[in-house]
Amino acid sequence: MLDIVVKVAIIGFAVSSFLLLIRVIKGPSIPDRVVALDAMGINLVAISALVSIVLSTNAFLDTILLIGILSFIGTTAFSKFLEKGEIIEYERNR
Repeated sequence: MLDIVVKVAIIGFAVSSFLLLIRVIKGPSIPDRVVALDAMGINLVAISALVSIVLSTNAFLDTILLIGILSFIGTTAFSKFLEKGEIIEYERNR
């Protein structure tokens, strides 16, 4: 029973990722695209965790952690760029 539920969840997350990809491509604004990319990162983490459950292994746990960290850093960088127009702030001598 658990195997069927996990496989259905994998299919659901895959469909959700495809729809988010469409939002990234056709998004009406840049913030919508950033949110869709962040949600795709979360879906990728969920799919990796579910595949790890199906295969009964913990080999994907490092991958899940890496994807989560990279997704967070990317979202933070995009948000800072949208807010201030630059990612790395340099001190300017006056």
